[in-house]
Amino acid sequence: MASMNRRGATQNPTKDLQNQENMFSRLVMFAKNRQENRENVDPKPPNRTVLGLLQSDQRNPLSQRDAKEVASCRVPSCKTDENNGKSLAEKMVNKQPDFHIFLDEPDGACTKKQVETKAKLLSQNHCPTSLSLLRQRLSSTDVPVCMDVSYDSPALMDMSVANAEEKPVNVNEVSDYAVEIHKYLRELELKCRPKAGYMKKQPDITNNMRTILIDWLVEVGEEYKLQNETLHLAVNYIDRFLSVMSVLRGKLQLVGTAAMLLASKFEEIYPPEVAEFVYITDDTYTKKQVLRMEHLILKVLSFDLAAPTINQFLTQYFLHQPVTQKVESLSMFLGELSLVDSESFLKYLPSHMAAAAFVLANYTITGGLMSQALVEMTKYTLEDLMPCIVELHQVYINASRHAQQSVREKYKSSKYHEVSLIEPPEKLHLK
Repeated sequence: MASMNRRGATQNPTKDLQNQENMFSRLVMFAKNRQENRENVDPKPPNRTVLGLLQSDQRNPLSQRDAKEVASCRVPSCKTDENNGKSLAEKMVNKQPDFHIFLDEPDGACTKKQVETKAKLLSQNHCPTSLSLLRQRLSSTDVPVCMDVSYDSPALMDMSVANAEEKPVNVNEVSDYAVEIHKYLRELELKCRPKAGYMKKQPDITNNMRTILIDWLVEVGEEYKLQNETLHLAVNYIDRFLSVMSVLRGKLQLVGTAAMLLASKFEEIYPPEVAEFVYITDDTYTKKQVLRMEHLILKVLSFDLAAPTINQFLTQYFLHQPVTQKVESLSMFLGELSLVDSESFLKYLPSHMAAAAFVLANYTITGGLMSQALVEMTKYTLEDLMPCIVELHQVYINASRHAQQSVREKYKSSKYHEVSLIEPPEKLHLK
């Protein structure tokens, strides 16, 4: 017979055990339902627009030549060390820093101030190493070169991405200052110009790797509904940074991610958070690495972020020479195609590229030639633009067969009037 407790309740061990098991089952079910409700309220995106390591990208396989360049750091072979069996070349690769400054001779792209600064640094140290030059250049602040030093992340605003469409510029708002604005942009583009052919001096990355990176950034811009100007600025930051710094291939995506973050902060009203950029890299890099890479880019670029782009000059030309929306969209499409191919178009200034894209787009849609008013606006004659137009026309023809298709997919949408589906003219008769 079951015994009675103080309150008169029957004490049954078997029944108590069943009650405990039922209570445990209810707790497990409650926790499971709570987790499902939380996932329904704040679900994660099903797919990430990730790039991963450039050398192992399966969607865009490298050519045989580029694959050999990726596999090795192009360090000449040396004799093997008898102590540990490793060659001196392997030691050099292992000790090679992620980023180090170039020791280039000054060229036409350098300003007088940059030349004098470099000459002063060389006179102070007869045999400067990459690290010492970088430290002297960054002496004003405590920005570390090694990517493993601890760094306190600054506080960031928690803002969501705006889904607003790009609004056209009102002609009446800037018409009185159009000439002065254009003149200022023409002067500024010389200052913010990357070095043409800088990739030849990069020891560990190739033009094909850069192409894959820019193609991925186009996808990122579409994923987060960023402005076209943000993409153009990010590409400018990347090219200017790579013109000065030698970068290992494992850190190239980090440079692109930080450049896109900087461009978003500069251009967007509600830029994506740092965590968003970490997420799209499939957590290849940490938040700390992205932030510190951002600071390194800022110092190398001397905080000059207001760089004129092809997109800005196209806007100027559209204001001065009104055309149909299809011509505008096709001009923008051709301008973004030129961003992907640095080997051919970095030798041209953004104003030059924009004028060539405008003329080619207008000829493709309407068959019209370059007007005298456009010549007076751009300060470029048709003869000046023809070499660039011919190269851009060839890229336009080969766009459908290119390995990277993000730009074409972007401009297939109705927002851009599906201009990437327009067949390019077989031959040019502009004269």
